[in-house]
Amino acid sequence: MSNSAGESPVQSVDRAVTILELLARRGEAGVTEIAAELGVHKSTAFRLVAALELRGLVEQPGERGKYRLGLGLVRLAGAATVRLDLSQQSRPICERLAVEVAETINLAILDVDAAVNIDQVLGPSAITTHNWVGQRTPLHATSSGKVLLAHLPEAALEKRLAEPLERYTPRTVTDPEELRKQLESARRDGFACTIEELETGLNAVAAPVFAHNGQVVAAISASGPSFRLSEGRLREVAAAVRAAAEEVSGRLGYMRIR
Repeated sequence: MSNSAGESPVQSVDRAVTILELLARRGEAGVTEIAAELGVHKSTAFRLVAALELRGLVEQPGERGKYRLGLGLVRLAGAATVRLDLSQQSRPICERLAVEVAETINLAILDVDAAVNIDQVLGPSAITTHNWVGQRTPLHATSSGKVLLAHLPEAALEKRLAEPLERYTPRTVTDPEELRKQLESARRDGFACTIEELETGLNAVAAPVFAHNGQVVAAISASGPSFRLSEGRLREVAAAVRAAAEEVSGRLGYMRIR
């Protein structure tokens, strides 16, 4: 969104939000009404509305020059709703899982090219209070990331695998073909593991959370120190993590076809 002379980016954003609030109240409004509400020239109001229309946040339903809220807001609201539903529906299950496996539990979602943890529950055996919430973690080097990668559409997955895979530890998987095999196993087995691939001494296992439409919207992971969450114990913990993820999926309306 470009700025007119003397208009700061903050002013532009504030005025754009005011337009959305105005349309939410009135249902629809023309550029003249919008300009009067903002206290700006019509050309400034038109430029702001045009930028919002380009993003699908407002639309013109007819030839009368009136604007109303656009379907782009539904997309944004839907994303926020999914995140809220995920946190609300998964929290008690993750708390129970943390006690069951005695490890740290994280809920992560895909954010463009990374996995972002949106909730965390520390297990009773946790030896660290490191907070992963809000942190972006690499898809290829985390169990949650591998789960999210495994369920991408093929074209999107190919694009990701064509990019260089950064090495974080000596055990990070940086070979695209090896990673592809792990992703195939993740789809088949319903979980993915990492063995000291993001941090030395840290192991993890994750399982997918499905929405009502069958799309993977998140991953639930259990992580812990390698001396306790050993390679031998990962499969045992994987079963509990997968069961928890399936329970959250059910709460989101997903019905698995067996």
